[in-house]
Amino acid sequence: MSAQEPAAKTTNLIVVLAFARGEDGELGPAFDAREMPSEDRAVREARLLATRYDGVIAWSRTANPNEGVFGEPEVLFKFGDVPAMD
Repeated sequence: MSAQEPAAKTTNLIVVLAFARGEDGELGPAFDAREMPSEDRAVREARLLATRYDGVIAWSRTANPNEGVFGEPEVLFKFGDVPAMD
């Protein structure tokens, strides 16, 4: 009997990212994307960050990092200037 490969695990990736304008006026990430434990927590964090940054987005998507498969992002919260998601 051969060993079976473990089933690919799909998870829900939840992320918050803030954006700020530099001295040149260009919009860029204020920090590396932050992974959140829940959608509620992501929205709460994004609302707090919205008081300090030019733009904030919280989003979730299904993901299977081992397979390199990612679903379409679902925006949970968006404020201000946020670049289009690719």
